[in-house]
Amino acid sequence: MAVGINIRTYFDGAWHEGDVPIMRAADHGSWLGTTVFDGARYFDGVAPDLQAHCARINRSAEALMITPTVSTEDMVEIVREGLKAYAPAEAVYIRPMYWGLDGGASGVLPKQGSTGFAICLEQIPMQEAGASTTLTRTRFRRPTLESSVCNAKAGCLYPNNARMLAEAHAKGFGNALVADAMGNVAETATANAFMVKDGTVFTPIANGTFLAGITRSRHMTNLRADGYEVIEKVLTFKEFEEADEVFLSGNMTKVTPVTAFDDVSYQVGPVTRRARELYWDWALSEA
Repeated sequence: MAVGINIRTYFDGAWHEGDVPIMRAADHGSWLGTTVFDGARYFDGVAPDLQAHCARINRSAEALMITPTVSTEDMVEIVREGLKAYAPAEAVYIRPMYWGLDGGASGVLPKQGSTGFAICLEQIPMQEAGASTTLTRTRFRRPTLESSVCNAKAGCLYPNNARMLAEAHAKGFGNALVADAMGNVAETATANAFMVKDGTVFTPIANGTFLAGITRSRHMTNLRADGYEVIEKVLTFKEFEEADEVFLSGNMTKVTPVTAFDDVSYQVGPVTRRARELYWDWALSEA
């Protein structure tokens, strides 16, 4: 189901208008869930970190044991060609996708070299500058690499995220702050998490249970260049409760301030606002 409007689909070597059918009933991806995707953004005439997102989907495909078929450079060029149909003022979500086509002898293992590829462009507005969210705990946790493909941006991981969101929404919150297998904070159901205490920025250290995002890394680089100390470490829920500021980082919305975590309230503080300013200044400088 489409999330946005004004959709364009790249499939079978050409761009098509609309939400084009791309997967067959017997494809390995539709039958057994061998799908990976990535997401980049186009806004104000720029597509920040587009190359990094295109490179990551190829790594995700390899992690899921399906063969990537489009080089990073070619993928970037295909996306840029598709974006010519949109005005610079239109915000677009850029989603390249791979899925398994054929299975091996057992059917379960995907056949190497048999991979579908598509890119979906959807016009989706950027989050307004004043938007925020709230967080709560969830009983669902991030899996480990031993039990799931945490090193890929794989479609099969997202039903668990959906359970987290459903629980949070049922409790009246916008998102869930999620634990890893050890009970420490990993991320939220949809984005990486940052907290600020006494002017220092903290984020959970990448431990293999969640994807340390491209936008997360960009914020860390920008904030450090601006003079902030940014520390990756094991973080507890208590530390988030005692934080001065909390914000989320993801490709879809870039920076989302958090105003509450269960019974704890936060102000949208200066570091959160600065992280957003720094990101937009950097992104527009890439034009």
